[in-house]
Amino acid sequence: MTTSSALTARQIWTRNRGIALAIVLLLVGAAVIAVIRSQTKHGNLDPRSADPRGSRAVAELLADRGVTTRLVTTLDAAREAVGPDTTLLVAVPDLLTHRQQTELARATAPSGGRTVLVAPGDWSVGRLAPGVTASPVTTLETTLDPGCALPEARRAGSAETGGIRYRTTADDADACYPSERRATLLRLPAASGTGDTVLLGAPDILLNDRLDQQGNASLALQLLGSRPHLVWYLPSPADSSADDAGRRSLFDLLPPGWLWGTLQLFVAALLAALWRGRRFGPLVPERLPVVIRASETTEGRARLYRKADARDRASAVLRSTARTRLAPLVGVPATQAHTPEALLPALSTRLPDSGEQALRSLLFGEPPRDDAALIALTDRLDALEREVRRS
Repeated sequence: MTTSSALTARQIWTRNRGIALAIVLLLVGAAVIAVIRSQTKHGNLDPRSADPRGSRAVAELLADRGVTTRLVTTLDAAREAVGPDTTLLVAVPDLLTHRQQTELARATAPSGGRTVLVAPGDWSVGRLAPGVTASPVTTLETTLDPGCALPEARRAGSAETGGIRYRTTADDADACYPSERRATLLRLPAASGTGDTVLLGAPDILLNDRLDQQGNASLALQLLGSRPHLVWYLPSPADSSADDAGRRSLFDLLPPGWLWGTLQLFVAALLAALWRGRRFGPLVPERLPVVIRASETTEGRARLYRKADARDRASAVLRSTARTRLAPLVGVPATQAHTPEALLPALSTRLPDSGEQALRSLLFGEPPRDDAALIALTDRLDALEREVRRS
């Protein structure tokens, strides 16, 4: 049986074509992005990458000067490669876990070589450069003057080192390229031997698209070319040595100030809820501009019930209405129309052939399981009301 609320295939398509179009656009966009990213791109600070944020140009210039560059992605390979004739560059120190940082520091401290840390933050400096504190970027100025006696910095001149700023308690450290009285390039001589550790506040001097600016190329070549071998360490999440208990939690990965920002958003949401939820006064009845027929209201509610598959709610409304109409017909007060102990005996007296148990199942029974049972329930309720009126 087809009811008036049934939708045709054309109506279903008309209602859902917007969602279907959005899904198609998302799939096409995902496919395009996948194709674009499938091209050979090695990522930021990768000596193989010719992308603007890659570092292939530095590696090529170092090769012209006789410096060999070797890329490693695991902690074990980086530890094995350190030595007095090697410069170890750690591209993203903050990706290392605390245990990895401790093991790397133990390997590099007595090696006699140079270790270059690119933009290490609070997560890294305490272990890779003891005695150093890091401060976040507070200025947009990136090009700075040397401001120190370090020969490499004086020969390079101005360079784009502006980024994280460092302070140390070591008296023999070279604090260069100061920003707000803190260094953005810091050189720490090793406690024993000829090695040292260099902290760079920003990676700009190593990037392909920034290498030809200011004294970036000169500074990068001098810092990385002081030894005949350069080991370029790109930490990888796939490194098995990262699976340890010292891994950072979710809160450690969040940027600084997230707690204050979240609190501000919560207060703003609370104020918006109070503003939208305020009352303008008592409710006032308003006359409708048009008169809506009862049949249209009934059909509209039926469509909503059908869309929500709410047979339980629909059957409850039908039974409640039937009980309300039957109660005065059998002499039961309206206040007890929905009480089985009051309504069912009165109906059984009026209709002795129906049986109280059958009436209970009809008026107070379980909701129908499907649409056919709901229609049958409606017919039986109508028949019951007609029979009571005749009697």
